[in-house]
Amino acid sequence: MGLLSSRTLFPILVLLSLCSYFAPNSAHNTFVHCLLNHSEPSHPISAAIFSQNSSSFSSVLQAYIRNLRFNTSTTPKPFLIVTPFHISHVQTAIVCAKRHNLLMKIRSGGHDYEGVSYVASQPFFLLDMFNLRSIDVDVESEIAWVQAGATLGEVYYRIAAKSKTHGFPAGVCPTVGVGGHISGGGYGNLMRKYGTSVDNVVDAQIVDAQGRLLNRRSMGEDLFWAVRGGGGGSFGVIIAYKIKLVRVPEKVTVFQVGKTLEQNATDIVYNWQHVAPTIDNNLFIRLILEVVNGTEVGTKTVRATFIALFLGDSKSLVSLMKDKFPELGLKQSDCIETSWLQSVMFWDNIDIATPVEILLERQPQSLKYLKRKSDYVKKPISKEGWEGIWKKMIELEKAVMFFNPYGGRMGEIPSTETPFPHRAGNLWKIQYQGNWFEAGEEVAEYHINLIRELYKYMTPFVSQNPRQAFMCYKDLDLGINHHGFLGYFEGRAYGVQYFNDNLKRLVEIKSKVDPTNFFRTEQSIPVLSRVEFGKLITGKSVLSVLLGLFAIHWIRNLK
Repeated sequence: MGLLSSRTLFPILVLLSLCSYFAPNSAHNTFVHCLLNHSEPSHPISAAIFSQNSSSFSSVLQAYIRNLRFNTSTTPKPFLIVTPFHISHVQTAIVCAKRHNLLMKIRSGGHDYEGVSYVASQPFFLLDMFNLRSIDVDVESEIAWVQAGATLGEVYYRIAAKSKTHGFPAGVCPTVGVGGHISGGGYGNLMRKYGTSVDNVVDAQIVDAQGRLLNRRSMGEDLFWAVRGGGGGSFGVIIAYKIKLVRVPEKVTVFQVGKTLEQNATDIVYNWQHVAPTIDNNLFIRLILEVVNGTEVGTKTVRATFIALFLGDSKSLVSLMKDKFPELGLKQSDCIETSWLQSVMFWDNIDIATPVEILLERQPQSLKYLKRKSDYVKKPISKEGWEGIWKKMIELEKAVMFFNPYGGRMGEIPSTETPFPHRAGNLWKIQYQGNWFEAGEEVAEYHINLIRELYKYMTPFVSQNPRQAFMCYKDLDLGINHHGFLGYFEGRAYGVQYFNDNLKRLVEIKSKVDPTNFFRTEQSIPVLSRVEFGKLITGKSVLSVLLGLFAIHWIRNLK
């Protein structure tokens, strides 16, 4: 027998090397063998595979963990990480994972508040998209193709490099990954003018459960509707979105003004809630509420910070505020005129004198432990209501609330246009923030409970039946799907809060395109096919099904 050629020998050596890492687990061994076997010769997958014994495994895993709660020694780790360099690597991962019945988690930027894109309670592997991050901007047609692993900062930078008068309505944190952000809805300080990110998506590339690469035409309008706000990890692997660029002035204006209770914050906040959702669509005024030290030693007070983006010059902004929101007392000296790209830096607390290339940095300025929750407000809160909120916040001290006004374009788009349903009728969205820097379960539980207590206190002031939540602010307190025989009912518990009436259509689409529920997370869209429903009824007595439903209802009401 002649000597093996180098072309034949190399894959064998790679396979032997990788398989040595998985010797104790034949299933993982066979999975790696499948990946290498199905790899295209022109695009070998071997360099994209990291086992737990790989020297780079920890650094690759930790590179995109944005919540320190999920970067501990006890946090469940994937048995393998695949970092595709080519679309064929994604297809191969799906085909082999289905063949060997393995759970796959998909991560783009890691800003996943509950870590479900890279943590699981059962054995899983991670498909990390950070290498697929090309951005192709065409200013003439006002569109761009953006791959899922790109960050928002990279997108904004590449758009601005081609045009000073174009932007894109998405988040204000530059290190957020495109794939998860847009698939959950995506919003930012341009939403009152142009809507959410998904309102400005015109095409997409996705690899489905069969390993097929689809675009809008080949996937059909139902699936295209679902991947624009139906959440990541439910329908397939997003490869790229084709986005519609929007117009912005060469100069925009930003400001940040803080007022404490001693500086009449109660009246100012009371008026903000009436003004912010109805004022000129070119103006977005976020409100941040937090507890700070009072003027007297040992006392605490609440500070209301108003941070704004205005698509225009400072003179026009001051005039508008004097007419519509005089209570804030905005002055010309409070305003900064800058480019739209630099305004992104301002909103991320980066000095606008910093070179804009900082937006290409994929790592946040700092990492912390965090917990987030969300709400929607449909009716203004009375002054008495605000007084009670101040008292509760001072009692809790460390809980923070971000208020993001709606209105404008957000009230014009039908709630069924995309899976993202929170449109007309919402005055603003609340993000509850808990941040801390100390490690330990007791510390984490303390801070998480503070946020839960503030969330509970806010119940009378927010949306009801259902109490609504924002998909991109993932919150496992709303429910966890174990994907058993009650999977649909578990999924409905959180699904109606994220999607309202759109959940029904999402379930129908999910059941059609991924009937075996391959793409699943703790809060993915559930499947309920006729076959599965028949199994549920015939395999369990009607009484046991009813008891199961009652148990879910009872457990949810304990929270």
